[in-house]
Amino acid sequence: MDGTKTLGNHFEGVAARYLASRGVRILERNVYNRGGEIDLVGQDGETLVFFEVRYRGAGSLVNPASSINYPKQKRLIRAVSFYLHRHGLWDSLSRIDVVAISPGTVKKYRVQWIRNAILAG
Repeated sequence: MDGTKTLGNHFEGVAARYLASRGVRILERNVYNRGGEIDLVGQDGETLVFFEVRYRGAGSLVNPASSINYPKQKRLIRAVSFYLHRHGLWDSLSRIDVVAISPGTVKKYRVQWIRNAILAG
């Protein structure tokens, strides 16, 4: 496993623990389909949530959430669409959230959960 993949898995784990501590039930991790990759799939109450996890180090000039450019948003929406279609969930309540992780000052990481961060349409 290469370094980038290992690092990605680490921060997806950080995000999954953070979300679980806030009542989200994590259903799947690292979902791949023809549309692309979904980092985490979870259940927040009645809502099916697709999470994009982003990390940026201390020297980064861009915050983690801002690093999701338009082509990445389109790929993520496409991956979510494939997921919903494949699982027969078109009628379910769903959204795409971002979990942005950066180095913290008091704790090891600063984790920010941005609900409805990416809108399809």
